[in-house]
Amino acid sequence: MPDSQSAAAAKTTQRVIKKYPNRRLYDTTTSTYITLAEVRQLVMDRELVVVRDAKTGDDLTRSILLQIILEEEAGGAPMFTETVLANIIRFYGHAMQGFMGAYLEKNVQAFTDIQAKLAEQSQSVTPEMWAQFMSLQSPMMKGMMGSYVEQSQSMLTQMQEQMQKQTEQMLGAFGIKR
Repeated sequence: MPDSQSAAAAKTTQRVIKKYPNRRLYDTTTSTYITLAEVRQLVMDRELVVVRDAKTGDDLTRSILLQIILEEEAGGAPMFTETVLANIIRFYGHAMQGFMGAYLEKNVQAFTDIQAKLAEQSQSVTPEMWAQFMSLQSPMMKGMMGSYVEQSQSMLTQMQEQMQKQTEQMLGAFGIKR
């Protein structure tokens, strides 16, 4: 049992990457300089990565992750359309900014969970079962998508309720009752 516990502890420890002023990234685990592509691979391998400024110790992880996304988006097969990116920008500074972040996070997590379940269950799937699944007649698919839709709908309802409360508070501040 101690071996599995130490393996689990090693998996949950953060991999510290130091970013130097010359824009180089230093992996403190391997004691080597690494590229942004290698940081991307660590993320793909589900390593917990934190990037710190070598001088100040400031957390630069978000900045590096956004840089990786920018490179992926510019790489020829973008995930986001210009419309989606413009709409995301419009939420910055908006009263619903916090809810939009939570909404996106929960939906991406739900999608990731569905993907993991599909990958797990597809290992024992025959070609005939795949055909049935791809025709979207699979109860499993409907169940997973149903929970995804319910979760998404729940978040949207919460956003609407919050917006209504904020509107009522704003109108109340001006002495207007609804």
